[in-house]
Amino acid sequence: MPKKGKEIFEVFFRRKPAMILVALRQNTRNRYGSVLAKEVDCTYSHAVKILQEMEKSNLVSFQKNGRIKTIELTDTGNRIAEHIEKIKTLL
Repeated sequence: MPKKGKEIFEVFFRRKPAMILVALRQNTRNRYGSVLAKEVDCTYSHAVKILQEMEKSNLVSFQKNGRIKTIELTDTGNRIAEHIEKIKTLL
C-alpha cells in the first residue's frame, strides 16, 4: 500500500483493531491472543483489551480448550473484516 493510502486508511480506522479483524479473517487456523498481538505489532494486553471489546460487540468469540483460549470471528465480524480489506485495497 502506498504511503498516502496508508495514511488515509488510518484516518478512517484505528489501525490495530482493524488489522486484528483482518488477521483473523486471513488465517483460519486456531488463533491466540499472543499470536495476533505479534502480527499487528501491539502488546498482548492491548490486543486482549481490543478483543474483549470486539467480543462485547459480537465480532469475535472465544473458545476455551483447557487452559488455551482460541479466537474466532463471528459471521458479523467476518463481514466487517471483509469490508475493511476491500476499503484498504481501494485506498
